[in-house]
Amino acid sequence: MQKRFVVTLARLGIAAAMLTGCGSARDSRPPAKPEELRFAVLQSDAGAPGKQVLTRGRISTKSGDILILEPDGSVTEMELDSPEGRDAFAVTEADLMALNANLGLDLSGMPDMAPVKPREPTAQEKALADFAARTRPLRLNLPTSFEANPKDFQGAEVKSYESNRKGGDSLVEVTANLKGGVDADTAFAYATCALASWADAKGTPYARHIRTIRNERDGKMTVGSVFTLSGKRPLGLTVMTTQDTLQECKTRGIPAA
Repeated sequence: MQKRFVVTLARLGIAAAMLTGCGSARDSRPPAKPEELRFAVLQSDAGAPGKQVLTRGRISTKSGDILILEPDGSVTEMELDSPEGRDAFAVTEADLMALNANLGLDLSGMPDMAPVKPREPTAQEKALADFAARTRPLRLNLPTSFEANPKDFQGAEVKSYESNRKGGDSLVEVTANLKGGVDADTAFAYATCALASWADAKGTPYARHIRTIRNERDGKMTVGSVFTLSGKRPLGLTVMTTQDTLQECKTRGIPAA
C-alpha cells in the first residue's frame, strides 16, 4: 500500500512539472498585437500659416481607421485609404523644414548632391546606331552614259502579299517584262521604277529589296523582284525612298509601269 502511494505521488510530480513547463512556454510567446498605434503629425495652423502644430493621433490596427486627436481634445475619425486619410500623412517641403527646425538639425554643412550622369547607350543601341549609319539609299545602278530604249521595257505588274502580323510590313513582288538581251542592271532598274510608282500611289514612302530572279526565254526576259514596303524607314543597308526613286527614274528615262 505504501509503495503504491509513492508511485502515485511520483506521477503527480511529473504531471505538475509538465504543466509548469507549458505555463513557461506560454509566457515566452510574443505579446498580442496592440489595438492601436500612436503617432505624431506636423500640421499647419489654419489661423497662422507660418505656424506649425504637432498633432497626436492614433491608428486602429483592427479597422484600419485613423483616429486624430485634435488640439481641442476632440477625436477625428477617418479611413486610412480615403483622400482625407492620405492627406493627413502628406508631407510638404515646408513641413520638412519646420520639422527640421523643431528637431534642431543643422543640414547646412551637408555637401550638395552631384549631378546625375546621363545613361550610356547599351550595346544593342550602339549596334543599331552603327547599322543605321551605314544605310544608303537605293539607287539605279546605271552608267552615266546610259540611254533608255523604250522598246526594252514591255510592261510590269506588282502583286501585294499583306502581312499577317499587326503593323507588319507588306511584301510585294514585281514582275517586269523586258526585251531579250537587256543587262541585269537595266532590268532591275525597271522593276524598281515600277515598284516606286505603285508605292507612291499607295502612299508608302519606303521599300527594301529582298531578292531578284531573272529568267530569259524565247527572246524575252522576265524579272521577279521582291520588296517589303514600310511606312517608316526600315533597317537595311539599302533602302528605297519612293519620291527620290521616282525622280531618278524620270531623269534616266526608265518607265514606271
